[in-house]
Amino acid sequence: MRSWTSTLLGMAGLVATALPAAAQSGGPMTLMAYAGIFREKYTDVVVKPFQGGDAPVQYVEGGTSAQMLGMLRAQKADPQIDVVIMDVTTAALACAEGLVEKMPAASWPILAQLDPQARAAGGECGPGVTFDHLVMVYDSQAVTPAPRRLMAMADAAQRGAVGLAAPPNIQGLAATAILAHAAAQDWRNIGAALPSLKAIAANVQSFDPKPDGYTMILNGQLRFATGWNARAQLYRDQSQGRIGVVLPEEGTVFQINTINIVAKARNRERAAAFVNHALSAAPQKAFTERMFYGPTNTTAQVSPEAMQRTALAPEFRNRVIPLDWEEMLKLRDNWNQRWRREVISAAPR
Repeated sequence: MRSWTSTLLGMAGLVATALPAAAQSGGPMTLMAYAGIFREKYTDVVVKPFQGGDAPVQYVEGGTSAQMLGMLRAQKADPQIDVVIMDVTTAALACAEGLVEKMPAASWPILAQLDPQARAAGGECGPGVTFDHLVMVYDSQAVTPAPRRLMAMADAAQRGAVGLAAPPNIQGLAATAILAHAAAQDWRNIGAALPSLKAIAANVQSFDPKPDGYTMILNGQLRFATGWNARAQLYRDQSQGRIGVVLPEEGTVFQINTINIVAKARNRERAAAFVNHALSAAPQKAFTERMFYGPTNTTAQVSPEAMQRTALAPEFRNRVIPLDWEEMLKLRDNWNQRWRREVISAAPR
């Protein structure tokens, strides 16, 4: 069996072959981040206001955070990426391996404007640039009344109609922490979460919804799924409300995307300027209002209407569990094994 690292490196090779020629030659500053709607919205309100005609930014779609990490590893001796945006758990590995730069507070005054959780998320390296949070999504045409709790997915009436992303997917880790906290006031206690996870597993059609839970709901394949708020809010709008979005009463956790300068970046000065720009108030406000990621810059004056659709809304803030993703990294392998043995095995065959 191939190791996890080997798999990542293999995927990185595939992605690397798709790099634009400009990125491979070290021309414009190169930003690697997520594909699809994230790229579209982030380019419009963050990248375009930064770049000038004589200093373009090349946006490279990096796939998943795991694929991005694999690419950074493969390119360690000759990096072709200057700035990378990826999730906090993967960024922690990149930081530990010296693949991205450290960002001491004394050299980065912008860090003083950030939420403490965003600053802490990156450790010694790049901080959180967006807050997202776990939500439950459902088919509002098929599920009435509107559900309020994750445990609505355990209702026997939903047999075969649930999509629950399993670890190592970060959604599965987040759902486990939420249910553990709800049961025992300790997000680390996976044993407290297992009864609820097993009850939901009995209704699960897929532990790896493809292409995602939102699309499977719109196609009539599922009635419930887990998801991330920013994309869920966009799907809600695009589907004219068919996709319902719930911040569960059990709570939620922030999924934090970090921004980092790649070690030995070819366009280091321009990369530093972009990171400073991306963390500043105006781009943070613009991206929250465009895509409903919570801002990490506390001085961003986001409209009340947009803020209401994030976990930073006043009435939701107390539902955010103070999960430590660095500590989660230490628990992840054990949780992965227990899911395989005790949760996935509870699903109908």
